[in-house]
Amino acid sequence: MKVLISAIAAVVTFLSFESSVFAQSRADSIKWAIVRQLNDYPESHYRDVYKNFMQDNYGPGHILKDKKAAKAYLDSELAETNEFGGPLYEPTGYRGNFYRVNLSLIKEGIIPEDKYFDAFVRSVKGIRNPKIEAWKKEWAEIDEAYRDLGITLPEEDADRKTIEAQFDRNDFVMHHSEAFNRSSNFHYRIFSRRIFDTEIRPLLPATER
Repeated sequence: MKVLISAIAAVVTFLSFESSVFAQSRADSIKWAIVRQLNDYPESHYRDVYKNFMQDNYGPGHILKDKKAAKAYLDSELAETNEFGGPLYEPTGYRGNFYRVNLSLIKEGIIPEDKYFDAFVRSVKGIRNPKIEAWKKEWAEIDEAYRDLGITLPEEDADRKTIEAQFDRNDFVMHHSEAFNRSSNFHYRIFSRRIFDTEIRPLLPATER
């Protein structure tokens, strides 16, 4: 699946400017985050854009209700995965409150699994998640910025209906599209920016910090 020509043109136009342009306003920062995602993950669906910004607000909390189950899932994912796509890490949304951190760091022996998982768990502590009404209001602002870019993504109407239905149930969680998972092969967990910067980043190879 491909982004429509109008979306590609919008992305190319935005990428032709210096990044400083996008620091001028909140709306521009949002647009830059969208453009960055579509540039890095051209197979993204609308739900993948939503998930990026949702993670910037809620972090990893929604998958850590059961610590034992979360550890078992991590173990199985590591055992069943031989190839890891995506970057070693990347910021979420437009604030960068959290980072997606690649499981390849464990697989390649750069970070011990216990240390990785412990930092992941502690990334939930102290999070003050926005109320669903506040998140709905912010998502409407993000969606407006998205529309301003003239983008239309695959299965967008269906994804919009799914998000609206979940909002009606006071639910904010969204999974990646199959297209995103298949094309990126990005296996990661979410870390708070503070924990990533102080505990994980220093362990990375100097060229990746």
